Amino acid sequence: MPSPVTLVVLGLIAYLWFRPPAWVSDVDRAAPEVPELVALRGQVVLVNFWATWCPYCRHEMPAMQDYYRAHQDRGFAIVAYSEDKTQQEVDDFMAREGYTFPALLTPPGVAAAFGGVDRLPTSFVIDRQGRIRHKISGQVHAGRLEKLIDPLLAESR
Repeated sequence: MPSPVTLVVLGLIAYLWFRPPAWVSDVDRAAPEVPELVALRGQVVLVNFWATWCPYCRHEMPAMQDYYRAHQDRGFAIVAYSEDKTQQEVDDFMAREGYTFPALLTPPGVAAAFGGVDRLPTSFVIDRQGRIRHKISGQVHAGRLEKLIDPLLAESR
């Protein structure tokens, strides 16, 4: 029988694996005028900065895909900006894993236009009016997506 300390440590590890820590900031500023976002005006958008070599990024993507599939018909979109070296790396990863949301290399200046991205993953939630409402420094998970995005999807278009 494992000791109580061992059980607590294992429980904490499991909790952090499924509910990883992240720092969520409420923000209220206009999103950058980048072509991918301008085309999605009127939708709630999760902008995610990530990389195929980032284990935390890979861990959050199934929850992002599930949320995308369940809510894209309600006006939800994802734009995933990768820090990889080539678009082929990104395309191969997305196809292999079965992810269907758009993922492209981060265009020059886009991360800076969001105020800088100093860690991966980092995500921004943009409302239907094109305003950044939340910054997430760290992984997203299903509960975090529901808490931050569901209220914005409920707002009228």
